[in-house]
Amino acid sequence: MLLSFNWLSNYVDLTDKSVEEIEYALTMIGFEVENVHQTGLPDLPKVVVGEVLSRNQHPEADRLGVCDVNIGEADSLQIVCGASNYEVGDRVPVALVGARLPGEFKIKASKLRGVKSYGMMCSPRELGLGDDHSGLMILADRPDIGTPINEVFTDSDTVFDIEVTPNRPDCLSHVGIGREMAAYFGKPLKYPKLDTDFDGIRKTGDPGLIFGVDVTAPEDCLNYYAHSIKGVTIAESPDWLKRCLEAVGQRPINNVVDITNFVMLEFGQPLHAFDAKKIGGGKIVVRKAAPDERITTLDDTERTLTEDMLVIADAEKPIAVAGVMGSADPEVDDNTVDVVLESAFFDPSGIRKTSRTLNLTSDSAYRFERGVDPQGANFAALRAIDLILDIAGGEWVGPVIQTGSEPEVQREIELDPQYIRNLAGYDISDHRISEILESLECSVSSEGSEWRVSIPSWRGDLYRPADLAEEVLRMFGTDCIPDSSVRVTGLIHDDDGTATLAEQFSSYLAGQHFQECLHYSLRTEEETVRWFSRFSQEILKLSNPFSSDETHLRVSLIPGLLDTLKLNFARKTGLERVFEVGKIFHELNGQVFEMISVAFAIYQPDRIASWKDREPSDFYTTKSILNRLGQLAELNLEKVGFKSLDFGISIWEEEHSSHVGHFPDNGFEARLGLLKMSLVNDWGLEGSVLAGTLEILPEKVGSSSDLVRFKPFSQYPPTEKDLALVVDESLLAETVRRDLQKITNRAVKSRFDLESVSIFDVYKGEGLPNGKKSLAFNMKFRSNDRTLTDKEVGEVFNTVQNEISESTPYEVRT
Repeated sequence: MLLSFNWLSNYVDLTDKSVEEIEYALTMIGFEVENVHQTGLPDLPKVVVGEVLSRNQHPEADRLGVCDVNIGEADSLQIVCGASNYEVGDRVPVALVGARLPGEFKIKASKLRGVKSYGMMCSPRELGLGDDHSGLMILADRPDIGTPINEVFTDSDTVFDIEVTPNRPDCLSHVGIGREMAAYFGKPLKYPKLDTDFDGIRKTGDPGLIFGVDVTAPEDCLNYYAHSIKGVTIAESPDWLKRCLEAVGQRPINNVVDITNFVMLEFGQPLHAFDAKKIGGGKIVVRKAAPDERITTLDDTERTLTEDMLVIADAEKPIAVAGVMGSADPEVDDNTVDVVLESAFFDPSGIRKTSRTLNLTSDSAYRFERGVDPQGANFAALRAIDLILDIAGGEWVGPVIQTGSEPEVQREIELDPQYIRNLAGYDISDHRISEILESLECSVSSEGSEWRVSIPSWRGDLYRPADLAEEVLRMFGTDCIPDSSVRVTGLIHDDDGTATLAEQFSSYLAGQHFQECLHYSLRTEEETVRWFSRFSQEILKLSNPFSSDETHLRVSLIPGLLDTLKLNFARKTGLERVFEVGKIFHELNGQVFEMISVAFAIYQPDRIASWKDREPSDFYTTKSILNRLGQLAELNLEKVGFKSLDFGISIWEEEHSSHVGHFPDNGFEARLGLLKMSLVNDWGLEGSVLAGTLEILPEKVGSSSDLVRFKPFSQYPPTEKDLALVVDESLLAETVRRDLQKITNRAVKSRFDLESVSIFDVYKGEGLPNGKKSLAFNMKFRSNDRTLTDKEVGEVFNTVQNEISESTPYEVRT
């Protein structure tokens, strides 16, 4: 919405505020300023007020006139003009020879079709006062002849382009924003006063211009006012009114129409003026449109209406699409003498639907569909009538015709001011809270700590104490609440073993150059039946699936990984390694088990795309990865033993795949190897896919032992010891390392810290028995309060060696 500073200043005095302060205030109270620009007349030293003395037809051009123009000097000027909207006696801006107009347009003496012209009479656009180029700028206030034009237009203006949120239709007006600014700056709000004594001039016996208003759709038109004004004179609006409209992008039309637009932009209440003589049958009917009824709107477009659209009609035809746009038939024009003024409250949802259906927007529809003040229709009409009587003359006659009643919207909200302080996290006093609410015209009555806040009719967005808290904080200013540091009593790590294990899986696989995927846990029935036939179908089927593509709980993560590989293969991204950690579902004896699963896939295309591609993977690559995943889950897959696939799992090539574990017995299952070529081909991949899966029952996953504990760095040096162990060649080095770490921790007994146990050498060969290997480990010890002595570390080291010799199959190598 465009907001004029000069216009706004009629309601709240902001002359002591800079443009930057106003812009900041608007933004802080919720109306983002998108743009600010200055308006007004540029410096035009050779443009003066002139009066047209005579107007004659150009001898060689039908559309040109030759005028004598008085500019306050001894001799008048001959000027050739192409406009048609002026008459003898009009006063207009005249650019003299040598004047420079906006756009670097220099006025020179010239001949137009053989007739000399010594200057130019100007339109508003030629002076830089808007976009109106339809005719000359008629100076209705008739300033003195010869007055420099810069002395006539002394007012410059600042226009703010602000964003008004949909819940604040009351601020689609200058009074609405003025109310907000007055509250923010603590200034009084000056409402426009009516100069007309409407009660004093009411004549109950004088009939109006129409016989009545009939509303046949009261659910869509809750309230309707029709006022009659006789004997108006249609003319151009005075300069102050035109300047107000032009500042906010409105094109002046005539005084009566301009006043209705002015009041809409002043109070946010749309109005419509009809030429009373063009209302057929002297009656207004507010009704639903007839099927396929047609109307030609003011934009000169014929529109076909539907039965759910509300129209304003006379006794013969529709004369307006209610709340959206009027018809061209009864519009106010230069010949209008009597006016019927409409002001109403229409149902917002109906206006919104009509506007969208017709693809027809207007300033009126924009406000009605968001909701105007339910109790403001009649005052806005009286404000417009007051201006019409002052500017266009005429007489307000007859009784006001009203149908319906102003909706009762008085609301009270119970409020405890402590609730606002709790939300703000700051001690705002009761007095300040009450002061802010009263400045927004919410009346406050209190009984102890309980307040009752009455909400004005135009604030349809206030219903709850939280809404009032927002109002207080907007006006108090969040920038006025001092910064405070966040108080943290400690860092808490949830003892969630499943989440910790998933993080470990992801971290390890990402380090092996795999990309993580996330997929929905629902798959198609066809896929489940074909590739996972050993699982019961009915028990995994949703009773009310979202779609035919999501009917069954997934039994494996592999299909989702194939989906990702297929997509990236089609897009030639080069993605070959993917993994996912998620939940799958198995059925056993009529019961569904939810399992934690990690799966990875390695795609090997038939053709190598680049010499930089990594070495091809094989069965042992997947086995190494799966073993490491098992170690992270504290599962010794090698100890349980890998076996060939012998129970018809149909996605694997049985001769090139293996499995270990069985979830009813071991609490987990793992599979690895080559996926069936028919499966890979079904997914449109050219090549082979190696994969591995590990599926674990949740109860098999213990609590996380990796609680995050913080301690200070030690300032003392570490003490290191090396130990070599002879073990079976088949044992994993990690298994031995973990056993050594546990034994050493028991020996230390919290006297100091075992900082790390790491392997630094593996030896096989001469000096060792067949089937044996030597693993060399480095153990690092450190204390937080002293430098460790060789004696105390040596005692621990001896204890470790003794326990290894006595309770493990490992041999200390000397």
